[in-house]
Amino acid sequence: MPRTADPERRREVLDAVIAELARIGAADFSLRDLARGLGRSTRVLTHHFSDKEALLVAVLQRLDEVQHAALRATPGWDDPGVPAGTVVRDAWRRTLAEPELAVTRLIREIEGLAAAGRLPVEVPGFVRGRAEFVASCLALRGLPGPEALRTATLLNAAFSGLETDLLTTGDGDRTGAALEDLCAWLDARTGSGGRGQSQASSGRSQ
Repeated sequence: MPRTADPERRREVLDAVIAELARIGAADFSLRDLARGLGRSTRVLTHHFSDKEALLVAVLQRLDEVQHAALRATPGWDDPGVPAGTVVRDAWRRTLAEPELAVTRLIREIEGLAAAGRLPVEVPGFVRGRAEFVASCLALRGLPGPEALRTATLLNAAFSGLETDLLTTGDGDRTGAALEDLCAWLDARTGSGGRGQSQASSGRSQ
């Protein structure tokens, strides 16, 4: 009789897989190579995941869980009195600094592979789920449901694009200034107004 996988152990394996994928990249890896990098046998992976595709689906789900938890823990996330732009600036600094920087690069890589049609699993829920989650934060700040979702979609696309730009060019001044404009637009749209005291350019030279 097959042994039932332990959910906690499965999460531990997934977190180790994500860390390894952040090191080696998500393109063209094999379960054998991944297991070797983890110092484990391939059976450790196949015990929890039937194949590479199932593993990638689980990785995307786990990345969603981790991202949502980190955003929810951002000071002011669920406080309508805190401007949405302040939350965005905090997320910018956090995702572009260690220990999250490597995972940020992995997420941008996964999105790029999916956009190029080179990821062997479907990812629409990965992107839409993020928009719906951010929309919940904007709804707390007075935006009605459909507008909150549209605004979150624009915000996420711009935020991801600016991160990709910074990670590609290292130009923190230009991307940081653009992020400030994005935050000002968001605060105006949500009625928060004003600019935060922190400068997004602290993410430069990543």
